[in-house]
Amino acid sequence: MELYRIVFERFADRLYAPGFSGRWNHDGQFVIYAASSRSLASMENMVHKMGQGVLGTKFTMMVLEVPDNLPTTTITPQELPANWKLASSYALTQPLGSVWYETGATLLLKVPSAVVPAEYNFVLNARHPDFAKVLVKAREPFVYDYRFISIDKELTGRKK
Repeated sequence: MELYRIVFERFADRLYAPGFSGRWNHDGQFVIYAASSRSLASMENMVHKMGQGVLGTKFTMMVLEVPDNLPTTTITPQELPANWKLASSYALTQPLGSVWYETGATLLLKVPSAVVPAEYNFVLNARHPDFAKVLVKAREPFVYDYRFISIDKELTGRKK
């Protein structure tokens, strides 16, 4: 299975899990977030970077190869409360991912995207023994369309 992750170009030399908290993990849990498609990775990255004036920065699309035969833990939208997508609702989703991380049963946690709930993201447990099986298949330069960059600059008040 291929998964996709967009990072700043300077961080594209390796897969790195900094241990910062996210929607599906607490601080100190070493995970990597990836998307099931390039377009979803792009949208996920945009919602986290828009308004910071960085969409014109050099990014890299990392194409990850994960063996198809590895078991995956899945959380479906039906298992989540109605307001799970809100940024203020991390307290609802973090415990779910934290339990998955702590049990270490699988390398992969398949979760609905808050941006496109009918599509899925994957959380990879960088401390799981199967993490060594994850390969960086390709690194592709990634540049946002100039229209997104213009909007980003308008939001931050930076000159075009």
